[in-house]
Amino acid sequence: MGMYEHKHIYLQKKERTELEQLIKSGTHAARVIARARTLLLLDRSQGQKRRIKDVVEAAMVSQGTVSNLKKRYFAGGLDSTLYDKPRPGAKPKIDGEVEAHLIALTCSDPPEGFDRWTLRLLADRLVQLEVIDSISHVAVGDALKKMNLSLGG
Repeated sequence: MGMYEHKHIYLQKKERTELEQLIKSGTHAARVIARARTLLLLDRSQGQKRRIKDVVEAAMVSQGTVSNLKKRYFAGGLDSTLYDKPRPGAKPKIDGEVEAHLIALTCSDPPEGFDRWTLRLLADRLVQLEVIDSISHVAVGDALKKMNLSLGG
């Protein structure tokens, strides 16, 4: 049993209102809404004294989820309970600026001696123009596909 198992959540009126509005808006991720619902069910500020078992059933989450939410609430408050921290990872290589250059290149005439652009030619040209440090022809192909562009044929 964790140290938060027997601690109870008493939401402030402002927090309750925020959670209720979040649920009603319907514009948040399902997991955020489920967490908000669970917190409201755990809240004892309104006199309800639901057991963990009842909260698990009503919110349709696991007991582990309830335990984790309590832990997160006591450690960091409402926002850290509802929302996950950003996860580390590489930023996408192709941003809007690179996409714009890629579109412009794709629509332009191919280099002298070539009938049309190839993925490798486009990748090489983006590097030559110093739009991007390095990029593979596969990444160029994926970007074109994502933008619904093709090199024709």
